[in-house]
Parts: sequence; structure tokens; C-alpha cells
Amino acid sequence: MGKLHSKISLHTTKYRADGSGEGTGPAGQLGPVHTDGVTSVAALEPDLCVSGGGDKSVAVCSWRSGAVLRRFLGHEREVTKVTCAPDSNRVFSASRDKTVMMWELHGTPGPRQRFPGHNLVVTGLAVSPDVSQLCTGSRDNTVCKWDIETGECLGRAAISRNLVTHLCWVPGEPYVIQTSEDKTIRVWDSRELRVAHTFPAKRHIQTCCDVSQDGRFCLSSSSGSSGEGGQATLWDLRQTRNQVCEYKGHFQTTTSCVFLPQGPAFTPSVATASCDGTVKVWDQDTGACLATSCPPGSGPLASLAACAGSTLLCASLSSGIHVLRVSDRADLALEEVAAF
Repeated sequence: MGKLHSKISLHTTKYRADGSGEGTGPAGQLGPVHTDGVTSVAALEPDLCVSGGGDKSVAVCSWRSGAVLRRFLGHEREVTKVTCAPDSNRVFSASRDKTVMMWELHGTPGPRQRFPGHNLVVTGLAVSPDVSQLCTGSRDNTVCKWDIETGECLGRAAISRNLVTHLCWVPGEPYVIQTSEDKTIRVWDSRELRVAHTFPAKRHIQTCCDVSQDGRFCLSSSSGSSGEGGQATLWDLRQTRNQVCEYKGHFQTTTSCVFLPQGPAFTPSVATASCDGTVKVWDQDTGACLATSCPPGSGPLASLAACAGSTLLCASLSSGIHVLRVSDRADLALEEVAAF
């Protein structure tokens, strides 16, 4: 793969709908999908994404062309998180209006289901692998479990000072990973909605989490400032349940972390985004920084999503969604190919 060192790539290509390059120059600039900052982005199969932002809307776009295919309106305040159900046409959004809504890609413009019940902003969303249940978390210190079809709340658990920052479901398992402002990472058993395990508390607020596709590892990210904190941490979920590796290099809060899909040309890798305006790709096993990208004018970055074709989507609070491509040349490079 080449030398294991951080590399800021300044090369960009114009972007076409088929994903190919068209000469060199500034990255393709498409019309903005949101009229305010983008707070969350998630990948849809095979080449779509869903995003939410300060304009209170939820948008479904082609990340290859930037075209908006559906826009859903219904939230009364900023959308904080979006997610989607695997192999389904259902999209979920959380908001500062304390509600969660479910939308159908091929349905009516209005929400297919509503999930009210939290007392403060909803900051976590996770859909079960069989798309029958939804877990939500909030700054009101609670985690809730819902029946997706009926909208019924099936359980509610409260833990003092557990200000939820993110949720993700372990593939093929009844477990949900949760990060919190109390600096801990919890593993919930969704069947009884109880905490099955708590990892040792970190020194900083835990802002986000992700789980590897094989369910073996969990990734979390930390708040930070002036080079203190801001790291991501890899945890063993199945055996020791210990910390495995740390990824250090961001100068401010790391807001998002994702596992990258493995391909024949890449070693196992993870990616992080930060308020320092950079996206980094790391060797999952060694913690070495393989590539760094500074999307022009991006400002603080809020969310990452890994897509097919070695593509990363990065949501910015000031410049929309950036499309980055991981390419394995002499050294691994992270190139911006579009923004919309």
C-alpha cells in the first residue's frame, strides 16, 4: 500500500454522474442539497444517500450526480441524525423538535410513522437488522425501543447523566452500541433494553460510534481541542472487550468515525472527520494515518458515510456534502471529486 504516513492530497477531478474523472481542476461544484448546514449523512444502496440539516429537511440524493430525488418536510427544528434500514426503502430522521420520523422513498411526501416520546433533542438512531425495531437516544438521558410498524414504544431506559450522542446496531445481533457525553460507550441488549456491557470511560466526551460488518469491533470518537483529545478508539466486541487501537492526529473534536468496506486493494481501514475540517483514513490495525483530506471551505465537519466504490461522503456545517474517493496509487490518497 505504500508508506504509512499522513498525506494531504491537493489533487481533485471534475465529477460526472458515472463517477469517472474529466480532466483536472477544482472539484465539481453542484447545487447545494440543503440551504443550511448538513448535520448528518448516511449511505443508501447502491448509489444514493440521505441527509438532514439545519433547514429542517431530509433529502435523498444520488451521490454520483448530486441530484435530489426526494425531499421530506415535517420536522419543526433542525434534523440531527438520519439513518436507513438495510435493503429497505425506509429512511429515519431525528430532530431538535424531540421527535423521530420514518419516511418511505416511494411513498407519500409526509412521514409514514412518527415516534414521539423524548423530552429533549433526539441524538441517536439505530434500526434493527430485520427492520422491525428502532432504537433512539436523547439528551434526556434515555434510550427507547420502538415497533417500527405500529410506532409503539416497547421500552424506555433512563441512566443518570447518560446524554446520548450516537447509536448503532451490531449487524446480525440484538445489541446496540451507544456513546455518551458521560465519556462512556455502552452495549445495550435490545431484547430487555438493559446495559450488557460498559467499556472503561475515556477522558473526553464520546461523540460517535460504528460497528464493523463482521460485528467483531466497535469504533468510537472523542471530543477535543488544541490537539488534546480528538482521537478515535477501536474496541474488541467479542473476546477481550478491551481497547485495541487508538487513532490520534485531529486537533479538535472528532465528530464521526466509520469502518471502510474492505476491498482487494486496501488493508482494513477506518475513517474519521473532525471539527478541524479534515477527514483522515487510518490503518485499522496499526493506527497509522494513511491519508488526510481538507475539503476546501468545509469548516467543521459533522458526519461521515462509507459508500460503494471506495467513496466517502462527508457532511459539513458550512459547505454541504463533500464526495471523497479513496484511491490506492503509489501512496493511498483521499481525493475530493464533488461537493453538493
